[in-house]
Amino acid sequence: MRNGLAAAAEAHLPGWADTLTPHVLRHFCASELYLGGLDLLGIQEVLGHSWIATTMRYIHVQQTRVEDAWVSGQQRAAKRLEGLMG
Repeated sequence: MRNGLAAAAEAHLPGWADTLTPHVLRHFCASELYLGGLDLLGIQEVLGHSWIATTMRYIHVQQTRVEDAWVSGQQRAAKRLEGLMG
């Protein structure tokens, strides 16, 4: 697999030829699954990790994802408060 991936990267992504490895693809896959909505336990199972902490190290999210989640949580909290006060 490593040789096939290296050949494909060389042909289609020359800038990544020395960087793209199966391990890098595992990190990318974990991050994409998380961004797509799969929870950590599901990703842990897909990757075959024994420890959730290992899975958490595989997931890389952009800062905007964290900020968006914060804003969304604040909006949900405000709606709940509106219901209590109204």
